[in-house]
Amino acid sequence: MSTSRDSMLQRIREAVTAGNRAGGNPALPERGKIGYQGAGDDPVAHFQEEFVRAGGIFHRVADCDEAARVVLDLVRARSLRRVLLGRGPVLDALRLADPLRQAGAEVVQTDAAEVENRETRFAAEVGISGVEYLVAETGSVVAASRRDEPRSLSLLPPLHIAVAHRRQLTPDLFDLFAELGQNLRDLPAGLTLITGPSKTGDIELRLVTGVHGPGEIHVVFLDSIEDARII
Repeated sequence: MSTSRDSMLQRIREAVTAGNRAGGNPALPERGKIGYQGAGDDPVAHFQEEFVRAGGIFHRVADCDEAARVVLDLVRARSLRRVLLGRGPVLDALRLADPLRQAGAEVVQTDAAEVENRETRFAAEVGISGVEYLVAETGSVVAASRRDEPRSLSLLPPLHIAVAHRRQLTPDLFDLFAELGQNLRDLPAGLTLITGPSKTGDIELRLVTGVHGPGEIHVVFLDSIEDARII
């Protein structure tokens, strides 16, 4: 005589058998422009507007020499002495290490052995990084986590200076993920989307900046179409 328990187990067996048959995923419908915001006729101006609205400071420069001057002026103006310096084609083209040292700063590059020291990373007063992308729609800086540019570069120092080239600007988040999806094997260990300085509202629902990360972020934007020093 069948019990309710036996009936239940039989239904489970039938459901498991039915669920184990081969299946396929139907093609997704075309998204078209649903949810797409874009960046209008002037993506650079749109990025600047959104980035500044989020609390960032934007510097538009013509070439690598001007970009290097802006970075050096920011470091000198604050009398910063401990600099964490990233690597990458755009940032390397500025050749910042020696001028920063001549300005009296102790410079640790992120591909050097010293950066493995936890105390060195936490002691840095400024992190100077490149970017993976900029997103004009939201005014966001997209930072990739790699061996030569760890997450600590943009997350630990109280001041973050990100150097970007015009060709790294993408209009919309949809465009960003389309770019990233072209070669999934080349994705970095992590991607961080940074929209303005670090913010928290945990305490008494009051918005406070700089508690869990940089309280100040600058983007130095190279607006040149080409620069022979950038590979």
